[in-house]
Amino acid sequence: MVEITSTVISPEHIVKATKTVDSGCVATYVGLIRDNNNAKSVASVEYSGSGEHAVAVLQSIVDEAKIRWPLNEMSIVHRTGILNVGDINLVIAVAAGHRGEAFAACSFAVDQFKARRPTDKIERYLDGTSSSAF
Repeated sequence: MVEITSTVISPEHIVKATKTVDSGCVATYVGLIRDNNNAKSVASVEYSGSGEHAVAVLQSIVDEAKIRWPLNEMSIVHRTGILNVGDINLVIAVAAGHRGEAFAACSFAVDQFKARRPTDKIERYLDGTSSSAF
């Protein structure tokens, strides 16, 4: 499952969709909007750009992980729109026969998501300023 959505993400739903009968584990990452960044208090974060390019970036991360490790299944779901502190912005789930491969692939996917930035990001702070990442 590779998806970009504007709706609330359910980690449990993604784990259920990712696990397989031959998996010994599902390693997960749940990304949250935190209340601070760069010594500033965060009010909200907005992600935009949910087109085909963004989905293709996520799919390429999954494809590369499946080449590097013996995975049974992998899901990446990213939420767009205006998210508040505590909201889930990203869930990555990796099903594998063994935890080592699952954790390695999950860590790889998080790092690649941050490096490739499939969507535009504007972080708004309580002091009225903002920061953009494209």
